[in-house]
Amino acid sequence: MQQNKPLPDYEFTPSQDWFSFNIDTWRSLFPRVAARTPRILEIGSWEGRSAVFLLTELCREGGELVSIDHFDLMTTEAGRERYRKLTHNLSLTGEAFRIIDEFSVPGLMTLLKEEMSATAPGFDWVYVDGSHEADDTFLDGELAWRLARKGAVVVFDDYHWDKEPEESMHHPKRGIDAFLVLHSGQFTLLSSSTQYQVILQKTTDMRIGFLTKDKGPDSKEMLESALNYGVHVALAIDEDYAMAAAVAIRSASRHTTGRVTFYVVGKGLSEEIKAKLQGCVTAEHEKTMVFIHLPRHHSPLSAEIAFPDQLTWGKLAIIDLLPIERVLYIDADVLVRGDLRVLWDTDMGGKPLAAAPDVGLPNGHDADGLRNIPYFNAGVLLMDLAHIRAGLSALHVLVGKLKDSSHKDQDVLNVHFKGDWLALSLKWNAQGLGTYARYRTPQRDALDLKAMEDPKIVHFTGPLHPSMADVLNPFVQPYTSKPWGYAGAPGHPYADDWWSVLEETAWGGWKISSGYVALCEKKKEESISAAVDAFRKKFV
Repeated sequence: MQQNKPLPDYEFTPSQDWFSFNIDTWRSLFPRVAARTPRILEIGSWEGRSAVFLLTELCREGGELVSIDHFDLMTTEAGRERYRKLTHNLSLTGEAFRIIDEFSVPGLMTLLKEEMSATAPGFDWVYVDGSHEADDTFLDGELAWRLARKGAVVVFDDYHWDKEPEESMHHPKRGIDAFLVLHSGQFTLLSSSTQYQVILQKTTDMRIGFLTKDKGPDSKEMLESALNYGVHVALAIDEDYAMAAAVAIRSASRHTTGRVTFYVVGKGLSEEIKAKLQGCVTAEHEKTMVFIHLPRHHSPLSAEIAFPDQLTWGKLAIIDLLPIERVLYIDADVLVRGDLRVLWDTDMGGKPLAAAPDVGLPNGHDADGLRNIPYFNAGVLLMDLAHIRAGLSALHVLVGKLKDSSHKDQDVLNVHFKGDWLALSLKWNAQGLGTYARYRTPQRDALDLKAMEDPKIVHFTGPLHPSMADVLNPFVQPYTSKPWGYAGAPGHPYADDWWSVLEETAWGGWKISSGYVALCEKKKEESISAAVDAFRKKFV
C-alpha cells in the first residue's frame, strides 16, 4: 500500500491566514492559463501562502514566481522574519522563485526594465495585494498590467476590505475602480460584484510602454511601440457617403495593427450616423474616432469654393482642420485589405505628399498645367501636414483658379505638388480593377499594374449611379461604378468583399432591404429619363 507523501514543513502563522478561502475560486481559473510553465507575479506575499499554492498547483509542470514585498526594508525584526519564512516556504516547493525585497513601485520598475530585453517577457498570473491605499493599489495595478501577457489572469485583493470605508483614499476599492475605468475594453471580468477579489483576464497585448537609456531601442519597431503614436486616418464625408465610409473604416480597423485614430471630417452628419460610424471601431480598444465638423465658412479655403460643393474639397480642408502633423487620407469609396501601418511607415524622403499614379490618366489630361505630367490619384494620400501648411495660401489661391476643372481637388493637388510628390505602389490605391485597368495604353503600360494583383487598398473609382451612356459605352465594358450604386460593380473582383464588410457594420442587411431595392429602381429610372431627355433635345 502506497503511503501518502508527507507535507513539507511550511512555516505559516495560523492566525494570519488571509488566503485559503480563495483556493476553490483560484483552482477554477487555472484552465484559463494557457502557458504550460506559467510565470507568476505576486505583489505582497507576506509569508507566502498564496505563492506556495500557485507554485505547487499552477506550476506543477514547471514555472516561475516573482514576489515583490518590502519586508519593512529589513529595518524591523518582524520584516526580517517574514523574509526568512517566505524564503523558507518557497524553497520547499522545489520550483523556481525570486524575491524582490523592495516597495512595489521600485520593484515593478526593476522588472519592467528587465522584461524589455527578455526573450519571452511578461507574466501569466498577476496577484496585486501590496497595499490598502487607493493610489498605491491603482499604481501597482497599472505597472503590473504592463507586465501582464495577453490572456493573463489578474487578481486584485481586498476589494471589499472592511477596515476602512470603501469610498476612502485609504481603501483599495477606490484605486481598483479607477483602474477598471481606465482599462475598460481591455479585459474580461471573471468575478462578481459581491466577491472579495476582483479577477480579470487581459484581452490585449502586453505593452511595457517606455524605454530607458540603458535599454535603448534595438529597432525602430521597439521605439514606435514605446511611443505608441499610432496611425492617423482621415476621411471627409457627408451622409450620402456615410455607409461607404463605414466599410472603409471597418476594413481599415480590421487589418491595421496597433493604435489607429480615425478623423471623420463631416458635413451635416446626424448623431445617429455618427453613432453608426462609431460602432465600426467600438469593439477594438486601440481604434478610436474623432468627428470634426466641416464648417460652411472654413477660412480661408471657403472663400475660394462655390457652395454647396464644399465636400468635394474636403481633403484640402483637412490640412488645417486636423490637430496633427501627418495623416493618411482615404476616400470613403475604398476597401482596405492590408495593414495601413506599413503604408504609414513609408519614408517620404522629405516630400510633402505621397500618392499612387492615376491608372485612368497616368500622364494627366488636357488642361492647363496638367498636360503630359506624372499625375496621381487623390483617393489615397499620405500627407505631411506640417510641410504642406507652409504653402497653404498658394494652395488656396489655386483652388480659386481651378475650381471648375474636370477633376477639381485632384487637379489642384497635381498642379500644386507637380514634381514634388512620392509615387506609391498601386497596391495602395488599386483603381479600375476588372474594368479600364485592363485596357492597354502606352502610358498605362509604363505603370506597375502587377502591383494591383494583391491590392492592399481597393479604390472603387467611377460613378456611384452611372448614366445610361456609361452603362452602354461599348469601349469600356464592364462599365465602372461602385458596388452599392443601382448598377452594382459588374466585373469588379472585390465587389462581394465590399458587401461582406458592410455586413459587419450598422448597415448590415442593406443589400437585401426594400429600401435598397427601391433606391436602385429609382436611380435606374432617373438614368433612363435623363438619357431620353438628352436624346429628345438632340432633335428639337
